[in-house]
Amino acid sequence: MCRDPLHSAVARVGDRWTLLIVGALLDGPKRFGELEAGVAGIAPNVLTQRLRQLEAERLVVAQAYSNRPPRYTYGLTATGASLVGALRLLAQWGAEQPGTEPVVHQACGSLVEPRWWCPTCDEMLDDVELDEVRWV
Repeated sequence: MCRDPLHSAVARVGDRWTLLIVGALLDGPKRFGELEAGVAGIAPNVLTQRLRQLEAERLVVAQAYSNRPPRYTYGLTATGASLVGALRLLAQWGAEQPGTEPVVHQACGSLVEPRWWCPTCDEMLDDVELDEVRWV
């Protein structure tokens, strides 16, 4: 068992397609074809393999909607949905790269920024405090 949190996370969701599949499921369950269309460039066999892996990791649950032929909708478990924060941070990082669309608030058009928050202290952490964070 790995005790390093980053290593553990990357081992579970760090391949090329997994986070894109999770991201496609954030707004609700989808059928296989909808996922295939929503994750540009993924091959059907790769999508099938990743969905099985995500089910084994208990990040995604499949629910049958047809028995003949067997067909499923795929949705996030609570653990899968908890990746939303990590996805937002990765999207923000991606938005800062050249040639990428920025992340904007649709209501007013302003750029948005992710923040780290301590719920116990009820305060936002600055860069100096983040350098001192322990990844427990």
